[in-house]
Amino acid sequence: MRIATWNVNSLTARLARVEEWIGYAQPDVLCLQETKQADAAFPHAAFTALGYETAHHGDGRWNGVALVSRVGLENVSVGLNSDDDDQGTRLIAADCGGVRVHSVYVPNGRSLDDEHYPAKLAWLARLRELLADTCSPEDPVAVCGDFNVAPEDRDVWDVTQFEGMTHVSQPERDALADLEAWGLVDVFRRLYDEGDLFSWWDYRGGSFHRHRGMRIDLVLVTEVLAARTGYALIDRNARKGDKPSDHTPVFIDVSEET
Repeated sequence: MRIATWNVNSLTARLARVEEWIGYAQPDVLCLQETKQADAAFPHAAFTALGYETAHHGDGRWNGVALVSRVGLENVSVGLNSDDDDQGTRLIAADCGGVRVHSVYVPNGRSLDDEHYPAKLAWLARLRELLADTCSPEDPVAVCGDFNVAPEDRDVWDVTQFEGMTHVSQPERDALADLEAWGLVDVFRRLYDEGDLFSWWDYRGGSFHRHRGMRIDLVLVTEVLAARTGYALIDRNARKGDKPSDHTPVFIDVSEET
């Protein structure tokens, strides 16, 4: 099973790019973030024509998440199941081919002194609580998306350029580590140890061509899936060309259970 994640930074603007990528990458499950669409506007028919079922959670503003699957899409749930989930449409989950898949768009946090920063940490903590309430680390579970956290210094082109900023602060990294401690593996990092492997590049300053990026798009899976993952890729080619997203797809290949 090929499980992919991609922050498309507006599906309205990027639908043709997504259709093209699906055509050659052939994911079994694709988690989308930042669709920036309302549920009524989501292009279900376009994905149906490609052989995929879809589920979407969006309000037409800045967030929006979706699941696109050709291996089944059942037991869909949205949000954090929390009364204080006030961060917008940022999570959707479903059973896809025997895997409980979550597409997540973690809040940005804006700056360390902004009220959105502690809200980001709280959101990650509530995500961990959701997993503890609804899943088991012994089961096949995937949590994929734009985490807006670079797990380590090697996941940033130059960590000194981010001093005193979000995405690299220790509380954010600790919150991500606590989420993984529930029973998730950053399987891409397990397969590839080297640095300078990024999934996001700022549109400004020629950052992509200067290779000034961050690895903030993650595929976290339980060990039962990680043990069967033999290949992973950050597809930099999807960041090229006309009107790309500032993120690029990340995917893993999980072999059949024996």
